[in-house]
Amino acid sequence: MCDKPKCVFITYRIPEESVEPLLQAGCKVVWPKGRKATYEELEQNLPCCDAVLSVFGNPFPDELIEKASRLKILSNYGAGVDNINLALATEKGIVVTNTPDQVTEPTAELAMTLMLSLARRVTEMDRKLRQDKRQVRWGVMENLGFTLENKTIGIIGMGRIGKATARRARAFRMKIVYYNRHRLPKDEEKKLEIRYVPLDTLLRIADVVSLHTPLTKETRHLIGEKELELMKPSAILVNTARGPVVNEQALIRALQEKKIAGAALDVFEKEPEIPDAFLQMDHVVAVPHIGTAAWETRVEIGRQAARNILDFFSGKTLKYCVNKEVLDSNPG
Repeated sequence: MCDKPKCVFITYRIPEESVEPLLQAGCKVVWPKGRKATYEELEQNLPCCDAVLSVFGNPFPDELIEKASRLKILSNYGAGVDNINLALATEKGIVVTNTPDQVTEPTAELAMTLMLSLARRVTEMDRKLRQDKRQVRWGVMENLGFTLENKTIGIIGMGRIGKATARRARAFRMKIVYYNRHRLPKDEEKKLEIRYVPLDTLLRIADVVSLHTPLTKETRHLIGEKELELMKPSAILVNTARGPVVNEQALIRALQEKKIAGAALDVFEKEPEIPDAFLQMDHVVAVPHIGTAAWETRVEIGRQAARNILDFFSGKTLKYCVNKEVLDSNPG
């Protein structure tokens, strides 16, 4: 790799201090004219850029990857890279990186926030008080929810965020079971105080099912009608992973028929579209994909995405490369 200044196109208006590492290294940074780059801006700037800082939730067009003869790296702002055709980028010899560490703690924090909000009916009561406080009944046996203490949380996906969620759940004195594609070493299970169970078992015994898997072909609609049927009528589903991990129509039916007690959702199948059915049910908490929506987090994600670009062009080892086969095939 060479360490000469490079041209980097940023596809979304992230905090400007995020790109300080690029500017300090002498890189030319090109911003979109508006909040996010249009297709025309991408098409116009890509032939001149060596690197693109792409952003989660904003699909990068396949046809532009096909044409990007100069592009060497797509540094994604976020942990998930489902907005990029990874197979195509790999085929074209384009390195793809992400920023998993920076999103871990805030996403786990939001998962617990959603659990508490749904279990204790916080957003529901707040909404009803604001709409018509005269209709809200006060009393010892009114507005009852449930506590998290001594409940069983089933974590699906025990990666960085799953583990961070487990640590927080333990602080609430919850019992923790998990399902993962690969079981963790026993010493790590002991340290986290978690127990591995098959997916079907997890769904049957968990009071809270919390999703923390990446979106892949295998995890798309991982939670559908069959899986929801296995859950307790008193259980709740929390999704801070990716929307398509859950079959939304199956979830809507399960909620309408009271087959589960509720759902707390940060992500949706066709963002930013949210089915009206979710917004009409009191036993649903919905937020607009705010898992990492803290100012400090947004800045740190951008800085890591910038450092990924600089590390690539300076020949340093890339800690967060998601298609290392590209590097292996071009070791120089």
